[in-house]
Amino acid sequence: MKIKSADFVMSNSKVAHCPKDPIPEYAFIGRSNVGKSSLINMLTQRKNLAKTSGRPGKTQLINHFKINENWFLVDLPGYGYARVSKKDKKTFQKYITDYFLEREQLVCAFVLIDIRHEPQKVDMDFLEWMGENQIPFCIIFTKADKLKPKAIENHVNSYIGKLLEGVWEEAPQYFITSSSTGIGQEEVLNFIEPINEQFYKKGL
Repeated sequence: MKIKSADFVMSNSKVAHCPKDPIPEYAFIGRSNVGKSSLINMLTQRKNLAKTSGRPGKTQLINHFKINENWFLVDLPGYGYARVSKKDKKTFQKYITDYFLEREQLVCAFVLIDIRHEPQKVDMDFLEWMGENQIPFCIIFTKADKLKPKAIENHVNSYIGKLLEGVWEEAPQYFITSSSTGIGQEEVLNFIEPINEQFYKKGL
């Protein structure tokens, strides 16, 4: 897939106010400072489409971007930034959970994970929550340029192994990316393209 156009549409914190266009939607979410905005800019080949920041928690709204006039890319807040109550460790910001439970246009979520680190509890909790609520998702490992190939393989295997120890019978699809080198751009976009084609075929 070639990105011909990428335009910011709106920001808000309520699912009811999200765009009503009946087009496929892909949400990008991850722990704060995982490199989400940089990845979005890399995928769309737009330098400043999503605002990047070294300060964790910069994205605090649901941000919609219309890509090629026929699908939405959604930039969601980092789920590890808001303080989680001691009562329920799997509580995330309400408008994040509302978005995933209520947004009918959502086709697939991409959960971003920093490949440099060992499996983090907040990531594992979020992936489990997505599975429990039957939200379709893939994993995108970010910052692959920071590790050597063997270390990348070891870290990916560590995460997948951890998932399979829990509630998962098979590992979700995953992509390895680097915003600075462009690794993974083609693979992610080529994953989205046939899903969009199928979406529009069904609509005919």
